[in-house]
Amino acid sequence: MFQNHMMQILALTAMEPPSRFEADRVRDEKAKLFRALRPFPVENLADAIVLGQYGPGTNGGRGVPGYRDEPGVSPDSLVPTYAMMKVHVDNWRWQGVPFYLCSGKRLAKKLTEVVIQFKEVPHSMFRRTLGEQITANRVSLGIYPDERITLTFQTKNPGTRVRLRSVTMEFHYHQAYEGPALEAYDKVLLDVMLGDQTLFWRQDGVELCWSFLTPILEGCETCGNRAEMLLPYKAGSWGPDAVKNLLKLSPTNG
Repeated sequence: MFQNHMMQILALTAMEPPSRFEADRVRDEKAKLFRALRPFPVENLADAIVLGQYGPGTNGGRGVPGYRDEPGVSPDSLVPTYAMMKVHVDNWRWQGVPFYLCSGKRLAKKLTEVVIQFKEVPHSMFRRTLGEQITANRVSLGIYPDERITLTFQTKNPGTRVRLRSVTMEFHYHQAYEGPALEAYDKVLLDVMLGDQTLFWRQDGVELCWSFLTPILEGCETCGNRAEMLLPYKAGSWGPDAVKNLLKLSPTNG
């Protein structure tokens, strides 16, 4: 998931716009993004990655076994079924902004989305009225199962008192559309027949991603505290509680 889907989503989120919307121009910008990835701090893995393995829990209202109780799995397996990584892109646009890549099995919901948390404003003209902190805006880009864009922002509550509340604006990709809808692999097969390589990997992109991820894989497999780093989480949850600590280690997200 990380080498393929997650890295592609990271590139589409953070890459610079190409000069023209053509396959090689798009893939050039993806490769530039991969080259700008800061080497992962494998000497301090706990500061930048959370690994987990699901235990017994529920899925769809029914009880399900833990990973080590699955058929064919060793009862002392140390294979992770969840990971969240904090990565940085060392370029002018993204310097100091953390990116969190997360993927796991047996979570609360099968979901693919990109969440962009805006920074708080450096100076609030409403500080004396609303206090020191106003919740920053957030944009969510839904990919699966719902293709949508959601903007969450603060607005004043109706009434005489000056109080804020979070509100949401939503756009659904298929809203008011009655034509045929292509599934993901329908689009892929159509691009193959048309010879459009925009959404496909290029060799340099593959090699750059593996050069970034291979030290992480090797570090996780050879570290002396591998068992301690593998944190349990219930099937049907959103992963280990320690991910909250990883998020708190960073400054305000942007």
